[in-house]
Amino acid sequence: MIELDNVGYSYGGGELLSDVSVRLAPGSFHFLTGPSGSGKTTLMKLCYGALLPTSGTVRAFDADMRTRDRDEMAMMRRRIGVVHQDCRFLDHLPLADNIALPLMVSGHDMGQENANLRELMNWVGLSDRADALPPELSGGERQRAALARALIMSPDVVLADEPTGNVDWEMSQRLLQLLLELNRMGKAVLIASHDLGLIRAAKAHVQARVLRISNRQLHLAGADL
Repeated sequence: MIELDNVGYSYGGGELLSDVSVRLAPGSFHFLTGPSGSGKTTLMKLCYGALLPTSGTVRAFDADMRTRDRDEMAMMRRRIGVVHQDCRFLDHLPLADNIALPLMVSGHDMGQENANLRELMNWVGLSDRADALPPELSGGERQRAALARALIMSPDVVLADEPTGNVDWEMSQRLLQLLLELNRMGKAVLIASHDLGLIRAAKAHVQARVLRISNRQLHLAGADL
């Protein structure tokens, strides 16, 4: 569904990524690792078109990112759910409205979507927090809300950038189980994480490929993970 072919990306006159090739096929599960500043978030942004490569090709759903106009890019992004590292919300809106925001922006009839919204909030364990404002949420609740918002458009691909970075081990396992369940539904999942414990826990349940960015390039990590 998303394919990077010999992709490079330069920033500020320096090369951050070089000759990166990877394919996110339907039902695949990948982890992306590497030290801070190695380019994990940049690679994520290349996958959903927030950045365009300085060399090579990024294709999503059989079309080159460079050939898409603004409307086509917006339609493509509806098929990709992104869990951002910083989990930003609109603090003046209740949680349910924050999660439903992508639906509202894309013009969906919220009267018809309310049942799906309630089901999704129940699935991530936030039904009783629907009216809470974002500043009232715990770190774990914010992470689950970010996941719910990424899923509200029923995407084919889920990209999660350090989704367990600000939560304890118990909550990270809960978030992992949600992502594993999505993968069992046929979604392609890519998780950027430096948490080796999380990666090992996932590999006990799914055939996950672990990719590591090192020296600007992408490598398949060793079997010891």
